[in-house]
Parts: sequence; structure tokens; C-alpha cells
Amino acid sequence: MQKGKASRTALRVAIRRAAHQLTDEPRILEDPIAVRLIGQEFARDMERASHKVARDFRLFMAARSRYMEDRLAEAVARGVSQYVVLGAGLDTFAYRNPFPRLRVFEVDFPATQEWKRSLLEEAGIDVPANLTFVPMDFEHKTLAGELAEAGFNAGSPAFFGWMGVVPYLTLEAFRATLDTIAHLPAGTGVSFDYAFKPETLTPARRTVFDGLAGRVAAAGEPFRLFFSPEEMDAELRRAGFAHRDQVDHERLNDLYFTGRADGLTLSPSGLGMLVTAWV
Repeated sequence: MQKGKASRTALRVAIRRAAHQLTDEPRILEDPIAVRLIGQEFARDMERASHKVARDFRLFMAARSRYMEDRLAEAVARGVSQYVVLGAGLDTFAYRNPFPRLRVFEVDFPATQEWKRSLLEEAGIDVPANLTFVPMDFEHKTLAGELAEAGFNAGSPAFFGWMGVVPYLTLEAFRATLDTIAHLPAGTGVSFDYAFKPETLTPARRTVFDGLAGRVAAAGEPFRLFFSPEEMDAELRRAGFAHRDQVDHERLNDLYFTGRADGLTLSPSGLGMLVTAWV
């Protein structure tokens, strides 16, 4: 992420989620906002993202968001009424939120938020009353302080969505965010993804990783942080999370791709895992 510039990787993720709405049936993630938000300016990118060569990334982005929103629904069913989207990018949940009592906080770099708000205005998408934008630089501000100023209630449990962010952080910033979440009341949860250490990947997976790493680095947002599953579990235990679950591509296939008539599945070239942890 380059200071003062909107996130290019956030755009790529959003394009793939939007392409999923137009290309794959049945959809893993129902998102009627995604295509409207992207608009016509990126029609060529949408066409490329709909190609069969781009299928695995497209499906993973949809499954990742679906997994996070399913965990959020579980939290809401248990009484959680605050949802914090960390590194929100062009995430669309707040604009199709099915939970009237759920307050949403979108946390992101100021430049990315300003860009997103301009896209929302151009698309005629209203900002709901239960959404609060929280501009923040994860490396230089404290999450607890910025959320408090935005009206977040630290005395009540919350759920945090943190997809597509951890690989770009320093270890110190990652731990600081985990610690903030883990010190909230029981019932608080977080879902996020992380990347495997490149040296642990098979040759085929390393080729995929190197191509992706090169593209995000060229966009000014290089990967910096990697874990093994054992290291991630240790980080979660250190922070104080009582319940921890890690999900690989096989679990995602079981959850969202079983029995599809089109035979779509995630390929075995997974480069990381999804995590949900509860206080």
C-alpha cells in the first residue's frame, strides 16, 4: 500500500467478486452490489476475470467472502451487534446487510476510503445509516483508539472480518490487531486469511505464488508476512483466543462446492488458509 494512494489489490479483489456474479451459477456469494460498484470503467478487467484461466482466483475470492459472512451470521445469532471490516477495500457487505440491528464499521486507509466513497456515489449506492467509515493506517494508529472515536462499544462483543490484509502487514501490526480483538468481551470473533511461507510450498504452488507476489509488488503492495499453520495457532493462543479453527481449500470445497452440476471446485494450489478465532 503506497501512502496517499488507493489500494490496487482491493480493486482486483472486487473485480473478481463481481465477475463471479456474472460467470458462475449457482453463485457461492450472492452480491447484487458488486457489479454496480465496479461500473463500466473496468469492463475489460471484468472480461479477463471471467475467463476460465482466472477461475480459481475468482472462486476463491467468492468463497473467502462467503466463509467470513457465514461466521458473521453465527456471531449475530449469538447476539453480536457490531461488525468491523478491517481493510475493507471495496467490500460490499454493509450495503446488503440483512441484519437490521448490526452496526458496521469499515476500517481502511483514508485514500482507499475516499476512492470507495466516490465509486459508491457514481454508482448511486446509498451509504446506510448503520455504517461508519473509520479511516486508519494500520501501521501507525491504534485500532482501539480509532474505533473508540468512531463510536464502537468496547464493552460489547463484536465480530471482525479481516480478509486480504494480513500478508501485507508487519508482524508487529498483526499482533497489535490480534491483541486488540482478543481483549474484547467473550463472544467476540475474527475471521482472516494468511499466506504460507514461500519456502514451504511445492514447486507448482511456488510458481503460482511467485506470479501473484510479483503482481502485488508491482502494484506497490508487496507480501511481507507468512506463517505455517502451527505458527498461526501459536499466535492465536498467545493472543488469548479460546477457540481456533483453520480452513484449507479442501474444507472450502466441502462447504461450498459439493454437488455442483458444473463441477467447479477450488484447485489444490492453495497458498494459505482461512482462520476463525473466538474469545
